[in-house]
Amino acid sequence: MSIESVNPATGEVVDSYDETSESQREDRLERATETYAEWRETPIERRQGLLSEAADVLRGNVEEYATFMTEEMGKPIVQSRAEVEKCAWLCEYYAEHAASHLQDEVVASAPEARTVVVHEPLGPVLAIMPWNFPFWQVFRFAAPTLAAGNVGLLKHASNVPGCARAIEDVFREAGFPEGAFTTLLIGSDEIDAVVADDRIAGVTLTGSDGAGRAVGETAGRELKKSVLELGGSDPFVVLEDAPMDETVQAAVQARLLNSGQSCIAAKRFVVVDDVYDEFVDRFVEAMDEQVVGDPTDERTDVGPQARPDLMDELHEQVEKTLEAGGECRLGGEPIDREGAFYRPTVLTDVPEDAPADREELFGPVATVFRVPDEAAAIEKANDTRFGLGASVWTEDLERGERVARRFESGLAFVNELVKSDPRLPFGGIKDSGYGRELAEDGITEFVNTKTIWVQRAGGAGTEMVE
Repeated sequence: MSIESVNPATGEVVDSYDETSESQREDRLERATETYAEWRETPIERRQGLLSEAADVLRGNVEEYATFMTEEMGKPIVQSRAEVEKCAWLCEYYAEHAASHLQDEVVASAPEARTVVVHEPLGPVLAIMPWNFPFWQVFRFAAPTLAAGNVGLLKHASNVPGCARAIEDVFREAGFPEGAFTTLLIGSDEIDAVVADDRIAGVTLTGSDGAGRAVGETAGRELKKSVLELGGSDPFVVLEDAPMDETVQAAVQARLLNSGQSCIAAKRFVVVDDVYDEFVDRFVEAMDEQVVGDPTDERTDVGPQARPDLMDELHEQVEKTLEAGGECRLGGEPIDREGAFYRPTVLTDVPEDAPADREELFGPVATVFRVPDEAAAIEKANDTRFGLGASVWTEDLERGERVARRFESGLAFVNELVKSDPRLPFGGIKDSGYGRELAEDGITEFVNTKTIWVQRAGGAGTEMVE
């Protein structure tokens, strides 16, 4: 069978790719296992050098890779190029810092012994990745995983098979051995069998909380390490002393980045009463100014939704919210044109338990809530089953940090939109998952942190306590 890649802006088939057959899957799993036996022994300086080569490959082919993204999932071309550049930066980060993150640590212990903590790779790691950042999500798994001495297998989203193949080619062209990074073009119904396979040492997933629960259940049953980066409904808290010009500008960007299809996008705008009317008026005006259209056009701010069915789901959430009593201040409907385009939308007066209050809206739809004061803003920000990111906007930095510390989230920003950075750990709590990606935390997720105790025979007696 074949997988078709369809351009969401035009509905045209971009290309078709052969699915990985059961026998091919078996061959690739076996090859990955064999490669791991050699790769784990490869000096880390060599692994770092190859990551540096991967960064060069990415930058040398930026237009090709950016075009793949834009054609397959509709990301505006300017943002696609930026995504490729960010992947190169990530490779360079681990090319520089992997050895220091993984170096042995001598720990003071018993005076007659030398105790060392070392980090050893686990084996082949399966990554189940989404379509919304089709290069970045993969590279933030692959770069630290490969640097640590593991090998990677990728099950990418079915609507970005060209991106999946292109990423495999990046590592091959950079000089990584065959089997160090392998793409499996398989269906979701095959994931459980791969996770359960004895050759897989761990699994990481970025996606919905439903998918995360299913993968986490299988990994838990098999006693395998897992990292889950799931959905989010990030609050964007605006206090009465917020710098309004910068706040409104950032609010638009935070909601519409990647055409609104980002787990760390600001989705719930929580605004104190003193500045609520001013914020809403200016926010609606700024959202209305955004250019929606052809994602290959440099001037486009918002492209299509990645698939027509995803746009339909988003519109259903909006309609149910309005039926429940919410008010639509802008947009609220698909654009009458070819392609899966949805108008930038602002909802207000949303009742509790309406979809826009409780569910993640994965598209260019913002929900604004009025609250009386800071305490109520924090309460509303935390009133969600998600806990990925959050931001607060205020002129008082001490106040901002105090509020940030009270957010129930894995990421908290003051006067900046929530974003990922190779130098900082990334991940969430509650229904947004567990584990961390990026920085030192990301590279040590899939390693065996081993304690080594070295002592002369006939030394001090052994304590009979576990």
